[in-house]
Amino acid sequence: MNLDVLSKNESQEINSKVKKIISQIGELINLKHLEPGDKLPAERILAEKFEVSRRTVRVAILKLESYGILISMPQSGTFVANIGTIAMNGMIEDILTMGLPNFRSLVETRILLELKLVRLATLRRTDQDLVKIKRALDAHEAKLLSGEDAVQEDLLFHLAIAKASGNVTMNEIMIGIAPQIIVDFKKYHKDYDTLDELRIKEHTEIYEAIKNQDPQLAKNKMKEHFKLLYEYCGDIRE
Repeated sequence: MNLDVLSKNESQEINSKVKKIISQIGELINLKHLEPGDKLPAERILAEKFEVSRRTVRVAILKLESYGILISMPQSGTFVANIGTIAMNGMIEDILTMGLPNFRSLVETRILLELKLVRLATLRRTDQDLVKIKRALDAHEAKLLSGEDAVQEDLLFHLAIAKASGNVTMNEIMIGIAPQIIVDFKKYHKDYDTLDELRIKEHTEIYEAIKNQDPQLAKNKMKEHFKLLYEYCGDIRE
């Protein structure tokens, strides 16, 4: 299951540029002795200073925002968060040494996450949640039976379950990692298109367990659904 070389190289190049900007923003904060609440120069100015595109600067800022190092306010600008210089420098150092997430690490995260999500969804789902899960289930089945690509419907089914869990944080993580996993798994698993009937059956069983509010059964059915992913990550333990 090898990743496309060009795609991987492009990702590494983008990641390298973003990390460089993150490092430079950290140096700028220290050099200017910026304190919590102080405003960073505008993205245009940073782009000119660091000789990169505004898009690259924006990606770097968004990443620093996601770690709570910076705070962006519409119409106002980007500000240093209130976390302290020592903590900020330590977090930036961790970001800079962090590698790109590979397919295996994303899969392991998804398996552990969805086993918790499906259990919570079974316990917390509303009638409206159930309607959305069923709608995604039916759309997925209809596409597969008509011989069409159903990757988007597959994704919507799993995201509907995540939303029904009622856990906003885990739902956001799921939104972030699930799309690429599903696309990559189809792209690199040669038997993917021969599993349509099995996927319909497994999705239906998961839905029925959620509908009947049986958390243990829902969790077990999700495990069965992840059989091929488990085989890929053979040493994963719950």
